[in-house]
Amino acid sequence: MKNPGITPAAPALERGMALISSLLLLIIITILALSMFRSFGVQEKLAGNVREKERALHAATSAQQYAEYWLTLGTNAPAGGLGAVSCTTAFQLSANANEGQICDVTSSLALLGVNVTTVPWLVGGAPTGVSFLPAGMLLGTNGTQTNPGYFAAPAFYIGYLGTAPDGTGGDLYQIDAYGYGGSASTVAVVESVYEVSQGVTCLGC
Repeated sequence: MKNPGITPAAPALERGMALISSLLLLIIITILALSMFRSFGVQEKLAGNVREKERALHAATSAQQYAEYWLTLGTNAPAGGLGAVSCTTAFQLSANANEGQICDVTSSLALLGVNVTTVPWLVGGAPTGVSFLPAGMLLGTNGTQTNPGYFAAPAFYIGYLGTAPDGTGGDLYQIDAYGYGGSASTVAVVESVYEVSQGVTCLGC
């Protein structure tokens, strides 16, 4: 005996469900794939930015280390800071041409109103400092795939701080240096205080 209250499901009402499900699944997979490709692109940009920052830091450090080496040459850092001169006007020297300069205590970048984090350093509207191009460093479009170019040569500025307080008769110098990465917007600035001793002191005598 048939139950008149129950009617069999109409096959026509179930048609098209597989197509709709497949389309929804395809949309979800497409969104996931696009988000993965986008994340790969962001990661590449982040890696490139980190690389450029490291290149800028290495360039600045190379200029700083050269300035410290330059100070150890006896003819460049006489006793008592006698080699220091007033640097109230801008100067552009080249360490590669064996040029350098020590600025006296009245000519530090801070006293001249120069913000060391803003490069190039300007005094009276003109760039100041000593440029240094390490061997093998290429600039701009001279770079290659394996040795990309830097935006500009790194530079340093040496300021005389006075006699070291340790009683050895040495002199203290403040060294500021900056370096670029591949563009003007990627810059690193480093600073150090360096002591040049005037002789050998026997601390145990």
